[in-house]
Amino acid sequence: MSRPRIGLPTYGRNQDNRFSLPVEYVECVRRAGGAPVLLPPGEGDLAAWLLSIDALVLPGGGDVDPARYGGAPHAMNYGIDAARDADEIALARHATAEQMPLLAICRGMQVLNVAFGGTLIAHVPDRVGERVPHRAEKQRSIPHAVDVAPGSRLAGVLGLTEATTASSHHQAVDVVAAQFTVVAHAPDGIVEAMELQGHPFLLAVQWHPEMTAAKDPAQQRLFDALVRAVCSR
Repeated sequence: MSRPRIGLPTYGRNQDNRFSLPVEYVECVRRAGGAPVLLPPGEGDLAAWLLSIDALVLPGGGDVDPARYGGAPHAMNYGIDAARDADEIALARHATAEQMPLLAICRGMQVLNVAFGGTLIAHVPDRVGERVPHRAEKQRSIPHAVDVAPGSRLAGVLGLTEATTASSHHQAVDVVAAQFTVVAHAPDGIVEAMELQGHPFLLAVQWHPEMTAAKDPAQQRLFDALVRAVCSR
């Protein structure tokens, strides 16, 4: 069969009038045997998009607009993009309803939660302090431990219940949308992963597996499992 087509929404239009996406996402999909399909925000015909892909990765990036979940603006908000929010929320709902394999990463997990009625913590240090650092200076990543629920799909994919992950976020899931099951936490209690029972493959992680997957087989297995899920449909 042809290589599974994996949709990758890009970041919004930047100050240089360009769309972009970190190359690590593309490399992870290719290592897994998938064919990456970049999806820039602002597409008026989402139905055509959805016909062009077999699975979806919702990547990291800027904040979801607080208005999307009844939150208040925060001084640390950055990268809010109305077109990107609208497209990714629609894509998340479609993938969930149509049982399209979906891997949501960092902002992607937050988008998924908001799409189904959940809320976000506006700024993690305001809630839990900085005992566990979730982001380095200038939005770079920083490693921290994550505890994964034994018996969860996530544990089965990673092949472990304790992981060291690359973290780069200042917001996180607060009230979890009713459909989802929390399957991982940071040591300070921040939600680090969710999954959806009964869906062929839907995993959401708060960390950035693409940043370490080239050297960490456990993180690459998230992308491998996504592509396998397409092949088994």
